[in-house]
Amino acid sequence: MPFYAFYCRDGENGPALREKFLAEHLAHVEAHIDDYAVAGPLKQDEETTGSLLVIKADGEEEARTKFEADPYFSAGVWQSIRTSEFRAVAGDWVGGVTWKG
Repeated sequence: MPFYAFYCRDGENGPALREKFLAEHLAHVEAHIDDYAVAGPLKQDEETTGSLLVIKADGEEEARTKFEADPYFSAGVWQSIRTSEFRAVAGDWVGGVTWKG
């Protein structure tokens, strides 16, 4: 199944909105945990500046639908969002390199 990476940068109200909607966001992630390859906050020093979510889906439209169901999306936490298909080909998560398998 393909992966889709959502690289999200917070808006100027990001910290307040994150705090207000944190419980809903975490409950959503937990309820849909099988949809995520990995997800977490982006940090600069100790400040949260955005999020990276890698979502498993059969296509970009399905991935976007899953992504947009997150309460942080509808709350406007993220000011900018970039989406790309992601192919894991090397590293710990894939057990080394995929081109030698």
